[in-house]
This record gives sequence, C-alpha cells and structure tokens, in this order.
Amino acid sequence: MSETNTAAEVAAPHRYTAAMAADIEARWQDFWDAEGTYEAPNPTGDLAGDPDMAAKPKKFIMDMFPYPSGAGLHVGHPLGYIATDVYARHQRMTGHNVLHTLGFDAFGLPAEQYAVQTGTHPRISTEANMENMKVQLRRLGLGHDKRRSFATIDADYYRWTQWIFLQIFNSWYDTEADRARPIADLIAQFENGERPTPDGREWTALSSVERADLLGRYRLAYASDAPVNWSPGLGTVLANEEVTADGRSERGNFPVFKAKLRQWNMRITAYADRLLNDLDGLDWPEAIKLQQRNWIGRSEGARVDFPVDGAGGITVFTTRQDTLFGATYMVLAPEHDLVERIIPAAWPEGTHPVWTGGHASPAEAVTAYRKQAAAKSDVERQAEAKDKTGVFTGAYATNPVSGEKVPVFIADYVLMGYGTGAIMAVPAHDARDFAFARAFELPMRCVVQPSDGRGTDPSTWEDAFSSYEAKLVNSANEEISLDGLGVVEAKAKITDWLQERGVGEGTVNFRLRDWLFSRQRYWGEPFPIVYDEEGIAHPLPESMLPLELPEVEDYSPRTFDPEDADTQPETPLSRNADWVNVTLDLGDGAGPRSYRRETNTMPNWAGSCWYELRYLDPDNDRRLVDPEVEQYWMGPREGQPTGGVDLYVGGAEHAVLHLLYARFWSKVLHDLGHISSAEPFHKLYNQGMIQAFVYRDSRGIAVPAAEVEERDGAYYHGGEKVSRVLGKMGKSLKNAVTPDEICGEYGADTLRLYEMAMGPLDVSRPWDTRAVVGQYRLLQRLWRNVVDEETGEVTVVDTEPDEDTLRALHKAVDGVGKDMAGMRFNTAIAKVTELNNHLTKTGGPLSRSVAERLVLLIAPLAPHVAEELWHRLGHTESVVHQDFPVADPAYVVDETVTCVVQVKGKVKARLEISPSITDAELEALALADESVVAALGGAGIRKVIVRAPKLVNIVPA
Repeated sequence: MSETNTAAEVAAPHRYTAAMAADIEARWQDFWDAEGTYEAPNPTGDLAGDPDMAAKPKKFIMDMFPYPSGAGLHVGHPLGYIATDVYARHQRMTGHNVLHTLGFDAFGLPAEQYAVQTGTHPRISTEANMENMKVQLRRLGLGHDKRRSFATIDADYYRWTQWIFLQIFNSWYDTEADRARPIADLIAQFENGERPTPDGREWTALSSVERADLLGRYRLAYASDAPVNWSPGLGTVLANEEVTADGRSERGNFPVFKAKLRQWNMRITAYADRLLNDLDGLDWPEAIKLQQRNWIGRSEGARVDFPVDGAGGITVFTTRQDTLFGATYMVLAPEHDLVERIIPAAWPEGTHPVWTGGHASPAEAVTAYRKQAAAKSDVERQAEAKDKTGVFTGAYATNPVSGEKVPVFIADYVLMGYGTGAIMAVPAHDARDFAFARAFELPMRCVVQPSDGRGTDPSTWEDAFSSYEAKLVNSANEEISLDGLGVVEAKAKITDWLQERGVGEGTVNFRLRDWLFSRQRYWGEPFPIVYDEEGIAHPLPESMLPLELPEVEDYSPRTFDPEDADTQPETPLSRNADWVNVTLDLGDGAGPRSYRRETNTMPNWAGSCWYELRYLDPDNDRRLVDPEVEQYWMGPREGQPTGGVDLYVGGAEHAVLHLLYARFWSKVLHDLGHISSAEPFHKLYNQGMIQAFVYRDSRGIAVPAAEVEERDGAYYHGGEKVSRVLGKMGKSLKNAVTPDEICGEYGADTLRLYEMAMGPLDVSRPWDTRAVVGQYRLLQRLWRNVVDEETGEVTVVDTEPDEDTLRALHKAVDGVGKDMAGMRFNTAIAKVTELNNHLTKTGGPLSRSVAERLVLLIAPLAPHVAEELWHRLGHTESVVHQDFPVADPAYVVDETVTCVVQVKGKVKARLEISPSITDAELEALALADESVVAALGGAGIRKVIVRAPKLVNIVPA
C-alpha cells in the first residue's frame, strides 16, 4: 500500500480499507459457518430444521459443477458463483427457504493426466485442488449450505451413480406406455407369450446367451459392437459430442477415427421425442433450446426396403420418398454390417471400370476404401469435397417402385450415425448425389419438374434441382402414379402404397445417436457389472455397492501414435488381475461363481447427471433421495409442469453434453418412480465470460500481461512491441488475475461488486483491474455515511429524513428490488450508487431508517460490509435473513414530470405536470399554454399527438 494511503489511515484510523475489509470478511465468514447461517432446512429427515423456515416458499438455486483444477481460480471463474449468491441472498430476504450449495465434479481426464505425468495418485491431487478451491470460494463470502457439499469421487456418492446405472440397465422403454419399465416386466411378457421372440421360439427354449442378447436389444443401458470414435493419442473412445468440428478430440486435440468396438451405450434415443417436446415447458434461453432441437434432429419420412438377391435387403430412411422413382443407385456407409454379406466374389460382367477403383475384386476394393474412410472424421466426410470418392460393392438392389436393378456403392459421405447408414441416391435432385453420379458416370432421372426452364434431361444440367414447390414427373408404374402431384400429396400417396405392399412405412427419424458410455480410463466410476464364462453381463446386487475404484500402479491407458487408426484400447483396470477376476455370489440362486469385472469406467458426465438430487439429501444411505424431500425442492408445481431446479446458472458450452444427458437420466428415474420431477433444471441462465487481453510477441507466444507497458497507443514487453487481442483468461495465456490478488488489495466485497457491475450478466466483458477501484470507493463512501472514520462511532440519528431523501430512497428500493429479481445486478449497483451519492451530498448525518435500508439494499451484493454495518447499527441477528426493504409507491412516482410541447417539430413549451395525467387533460393544457398559442398564431390544428406524460406534438393545419 502506498505511503499516501498509509498516512490517510493514520489520519482516519476507522476508514474502510483493504486491511479492514480482510478483518471484517474473515470474522463474518467464521460467524456464518459457526451459526449455520446458510443452512436450508428440509421438510423432513436428517436435515430437517426450523419448521417455519421450511414452510416458506422454496427456491433451489444451482451453479454448474466446478472441476477442481490444479491452477485454482482466476477472476473469471467466480462470475456465475457470485451471481447466484447475490440472487440467493435476495431470495432469502424476500421470504424464501433457499437451497444453495456447491460440490465438485472430480472424476475426469485432467487429474488422470497429471497422475501419469507426476506419479501422484489422482485422488491426492484432486483432493488437494478441492481444498485450495474451497479456500478461494470461502473468501468470496458465498452463502452455501456446506452440509450438502460433496465430490463425485466420494464412494458414498458414486455408489448411487452406480445404482442409477443399474436402474437404467434393468429397464427397457415401453413404446406403448411411452415410459421406461423394469426389465422384469419385459421378461414376463416373453415368458407368458404376450410378446413373441424374434424367431417364434418359446422363451424357455432360448439359451442363456440368446436371452441376454435379446434383452440387450431392449435395455436402456446395453453393450454392443458398434462404430465408435477412437482416439489413439488419448487411448480412449469418445462420444460424438466430444469430437470437435474438425474431427479431433475436444480434450488434447488428437485425431479421431472410426473403429468398431464393444462398448456400453445408453439408449437415449428412446427418449428423443420427450426430450424434444419437454423443451417447450422449460424456461431456457431459446439459443440453447435450438441447439438441443438440432442435435436431436427430428425428421419425418419413410422407411423403404430395397431387396438384394441372396442377402435380404437394404433399408433406407428418406424424407423425400416422393422421389423414389428417381433412385438410380444406392450408397452404404463403409462401416455398414451388410457390406460383407452382399459383396460377390468377383465383379459382375460389364462392371464400369470407374466403379472398381482399380481393384481386382469387390472384396479388395471394399477393404481398401474402408481403410481410407476410417482416417476421416464425420465432419470431413460430410464436407462438400470437390472430389467424390467411393467404390462399387459388386451388388445390385431392386428399386421397389420401378423394379430396376440399381448398383450399390459404399462412400464416405454416408454415415452410420444418421438414419440407417444407407441411402437411396436420387442424383437429379440432390447436390451430393449429383456430384457422385457425375464422378462415377451413373444414370440420373428427373422426377421433379424443374421450374427454372432447364428441361427434364439431367445430362444437360450443371447441378441438381430440388424443390418442395414443384410437381412430380416420370413417377408411375402399373399400380401407382405420382405424376402431376405436389410433394406433400406425393409423399402421402407413395407412403400408403409402400405400407400396403409391405416394403416400407411412414416413420420418424432422429439425428440423435445413443450415448457412448464407456471410457478406457482409470479415474472414473467403475461399472457395477461382471461377466460370466459365457460373456453374459450380470449386474451387481445393491448390497455390493459401491464397487470402489481399486489402487493401480499405472494410471494411464495405453496410448498410441495419434495417427495410427489400426489400434485397440487397453484399459488401466485390465492390468489389475486380482480385481478383474473374482468369485462372487450374486444372490441369483447360482451360488458362488467366477466372474470377470468390466474394465472400462464411466465417462466424466456420469456424476453430473444427477448431482442436483444429492444436494437435496446428501447423507441418505438408504435410498437415492427421500421422496418428500425431492417433491418439496424439485416437484412439479404451477409454472413448472415438469419440476426441476428453480435456477441453474452456467456456461452455454454445455448446451448438448451435460444438459441433454442429465435430462435423460431424470426422465428414466421419473418413469421408474424414484423422483417426481421429469426435468432436472426448470430455469437455465447462461452467464457470459470475463475476458482479458492476450499479448503475444513476434513468435506468437503469450507474454505476461502484467509486464506489458502501453506507450503511444502501442504495447511493449521488455522493449519489444507485442500484439494485443481480447480473448479468454487463463494461466497458459499469462493474463490470469486471481481473486486472491483482488481480495488482498481491495477486499472480497469489492471484487463481488466489480464483477456484478461490469455489465449484463449474460454478456461477455473484458476485465480491467484499474476499474476495480470504482467499487472500492463506493464501499468507502457507504461506510463513511454510517461510521465516523476518526472515532469508529456510528453517526446515524433518530430523525425523519427529508422529502427528497425519502423519494431517492424509495426509488432505489423499488428499482434495486426489481433488478435483483431479474438478475440485472449491474443496474442494481448503479441505483445503489446513485442513492449513496445522494446521501453523501446531503452532508448531514443519516436518518437511522435510511441507513438501515441502505445496508439492506447492498447486503446481497456486499454481504460482509453489510453484516458489519448492520451489527454496528445495533442489531444482533444476521442481516442475511432480514426482510428486503419494500418501497412506498407514493414516493416512487415523481411528483411532477416535464412534458415537452412541440409545434411543427420545434419545442415551444415545457410543462411541469402530474405523471398520472390523462392524454385529454395534457392536450388541453398544452393548447392553452401561452407560448403554444403564440407559436400557432391563430392557425388551425390538423393533428395533436399526445404521449402522456412526456410529449405533445401539434401539427398546424
């Protein structure tokens, strides 16, 4: 601190300074912890408390789970935490029982990578990081109910994560009931013959492996051999959502390839319609809803079967079934299971040389092309590449409407991740099919009448023609004609025809794929699954939960050359033979048997799919959550038809991943009767980002922002000119500012005020350390208005305030209250500042009633200084649970407002009038005003426009 400041402190020993702030903040944080100030009572159970408090309207407020990073917090991280804390404090003061707490999402890749690098067990480094973050968060004065905090790595937490997995594993989706049901109900249907087996045999005639495979087709959690995103550089597979747009891993930026592996999946697709429809009842930003709708990707069309000689048929999904007559070839995704079954030993006679790729046989061509396609990401495959690639399989399918034989290709522009992994190609009316057909000299048929005069011979076209407005042509056989119909009518007619002949049906398709739930990692929740000698998966009984993560010497999965697609995962747990191979009695009547444990672990998303429920009942070791407690905090109610958390604040980057997964788990648990809420989060709010300038030298390397000097509009580091750009704040960018630094220089209340005052909460904004002092001065002026800096005595008086002060006070109370409720904290601070400045200018001591309400107004924003002043004003109870001030309407409305009167658009008079004046009254006053009469000069009036109480515009005749 400067010598000037030190001298000022000597002259004013009771001035609000950083040192005083540190003392005040530490004392009240200790007091709040000791008194349990922020403990929210449940209506029943271990955390039941004051029944009067529990009888208040509830408010459940949540932040998105933080990950305990070793770097600790920078000032950008607490933005959302401070905002929810301010909102929660205001809600307490307006009569709510507020549940607000914070835990840690502590499984995941960063801790594991750190363990691999340092040899430190992930638990040790993670717990150390959590302790550091807890200290940093506590210093901010966040009002969390600490009894409810936990970490996902706690065994008594992930016991229930494993339990939920078993509920999902032991469930199936009944499409008739439109909900999940226990798998035992499905087994009963097979046993009593109500539901036939696929081949018609009785259930008892199936082997144990056949039964397991059949149930696996229904289970909501199932293992299957399927194309996955394999990252050799990470040594693990990834969900679609974890792969970037350029086909690389979101974490680590490694190449991602398609591979076929046996992995656990969640059948989230069973809930596609409900996940889509229930968005309408949620109070979420429209941008987030749109992202989820696009990711789910619902489209209506038809399923069509194309027979293939000797191999059954190829099923396609199309949204343009009206163009079936124009399908002149087919394309399968290179990974499609049918490829091996349809390729002949040799090329059919007369095969076009362009179709073979120069290979001697279909098998060689397919093998070579599959290897080529595996090296591309889905995004690369979907890109509009100039050169189309593919190869003929040697097989032909039959177009069910034209009866024509059409060649079947494989090409990388068709993905297994959408529809059936197969398409009917209508090159005349699809841009990619058109380009492919041109490249491979395939026939094209026009079946949609062009409206641009190009004619109906596609061989003369430069590009495909597609339209929903045109009429169908060349689309008839002996049984049906679509010619002359519009697209909508043609779709309906051909769909009925397909269904009548058993070669297709109208259906709905979704872009959403099942959730890949396996990771080849150590630091995650073990699956509560074991395999018998036949490879059948068995769930562990509840009595064996939690299945704890064992100790291992080597935490790293086997990684490979990032570019080597021909590799396979090897998990850390698989190297622990004593843990993997066990003898267990699962209580199923089979007695003790030898089993092999699942050696994959759950993804880091698992623990955050349900953490809102654990906050409600964190110590319950008998059930997931007490139904009465869950109903109280999250149950459906007026305005919240599907229940959920009242306010959930976090970044927009989780629009698809976490939010979609959590919604899915909630719906399954709701269907099975474990919770009353079908949605986890009713209201979602996305806070913006605190940004910072990044300075880079001539090599493009970031230099420490704190060491950069500005001279004549340019920026220099160590004498070298550097560039400056606004970006993220982070340790690697050398521009991070820690909250500890700001708290040390100004105090936590100042940091809280500055972050809330920077701008609207949902907008990103640049950090400027030099501007923090403005909020520090606000607190100093506030302090001086209540406390004598020389003596430390409270200076308020027991007299009534004057009219101007009452009016300023009540306007502030009204505005701040509305802004707090609307999370407009920057404008709330502006109104508090305006009131405080008014009180400062009055010069005299404050009325006690004004001082107390001033303190209550700022209490949610700056709780430490408010608590201190509240007690200095003679109160013994915490400011936290005091009533927020209520404005007197009589003082909120101005006594008079100024009305501008214009004639011919020029101001001719200003009238001081009542704000409640009517249009008619105001018009009469304006026309009677002497200045207006003179301006009109006896001219008639064509029109009078009145906008009471602010404007009258007179248009002369």
